[in-house]
Amino acid sequence: MFGPGGWEDGPDGSERRARGESVTVTTARSWWRRGDNLRAEAQAAKDAAAQAFYELDTAQRDLQISIETISAVDSTPQARQALEGFRTLGEKIDRISGAYIATVDAHDIDRDELDHAAASRAVAELTRAKDDLTNAKTELERYLQSLAPLLDKAENQLARLAPARERAKQSLLAASQALDAVRAAGLKADDLAARLAALGPELTRLNEGASKHGVQDTVRRADEMRRTADAVRAEAERLPERAKEIDKRLVSLRTRVQALGTRAEGVAPVLSELRRRFSAACWQDLQHVPDQAAQAVRLAEDALAEARKARADQRWADATARLATVRAQMDEVDGAVAAAGDRLRRLNEVSKDPTGEVEKTRFAIRDAQRLAMQGRSTPEPRHARPLDDAVARLDRAVGALEGRHPDYWAFLTETAAVRETVNRVVSNIREDRAAGR
Repeated sequence: MFGPGGWEDGPDGSERRARGESVTVTTARSWWRRGDNLRAEAQAAKDAAAQAFYELDTAQRDLQISIETISAVDSTPQARQALEGFRTLGEKIDRISGAYIATVDAHDIDRDELDHAAASRAVAELTRAKDDLTNAKTELERYLQSLAPLLDKAENQLARLAPARERAKQSLLAASQALDAVRAAGLKADDLAARLAALGPELTRLNEGASKHGVQDTVRRADEMRRTADAVRAEAERLPERAKEIDKRLVSLRTRVQALGTRAEGVAPVLSELRRRFSAACWQDLQHVPDQAAQAVRLAEDALAEARKARADQRWADATARLATVRAQMDEVDGAVAAAGDRLRRLNEVSKDPTGEVEKTRFAIRDAQRLAMQGRSTPEPRHARPLDDAVARLDRAVGALEGRHPDYWAFLTETAAVRETVNRVVSNIREDRAAGR
């Protein structure tokens, strides 16, 4: 090019310098360097905002896991409040994250024509977005710290879940193996198998997990299944011994029924002697014993036959129940049969010499009187009165023996009642003194 004076301007302005004019030389490379710096600042602001967004997103995911943990375990008002607070905070974070994404989309810092003003706006807006993200993360972390008690409680309950499920399944397996062993030994265990099979629906629910049924219900279900399965296993393992015990009791009770039948036949002669030697009052309450004993023996024999059949059918619970019925019937009749013989023995003793019974009763009264006077010049009226009555009752009982046909059984009954009254007075005196009265 040629300037106005005909001189060609060189690329470095030599013609203008030749004219003595000052020249400021700015190359294209220096302009690009300044643009690169602005672009680098904008990129740094963009990277910082992206890092803040990533950290906020990670923290939000951690908080969501904590909220889900609490919600799975806890249904209290505090847990529901925590969930509502998380929703509110999440909405705020979504707005801040949306604003950040919009800011990133609004600034293309990689384009060639990025000027100073656009780069400055990008730096300012991306920095503001980064600050908003950082503040939101700080707020989220404070909220997470406030959930620590609820989260600790929930995690403790969750820590019980897996072991509880595993224990329940192990118990089910052990019970199943115990049943297989019993069957291999030739014993039936239909009732135990039915109880174990009834756990099938519960096992299905257990496998569906806490996500469907909740942690607390799942742990409770697992514990109940374990207890039931353990009980089935224990009964199955004991079944061979139980069968032996039932066999032994069948033999023992059969012998006892036979012996009791023989003893029951001896009641009639005892009653005959009682009728012959003593007044009606001494034996009237026993006259039903022979018939009662005979009927009880028949019922026991029937129950014993049912027990043998139940044992043969391996209906263990039925066999045990029938044997318990036989034992109860035997105990009742055994007492009645023994009472007849004991009545005759005691009446024989007292009819020969009532002195022993009288002295035993007088000794009890005197002993109580000494205790009542111990440490006192006069006894307590509430203690002395029943003891004085006891003396009078004993004297009347002794006087009643002077008739032609004394009621010795009434005498024995009255002396036993007197001793019982005296024993109550003694107990009252000791209780009063122990209490400082």
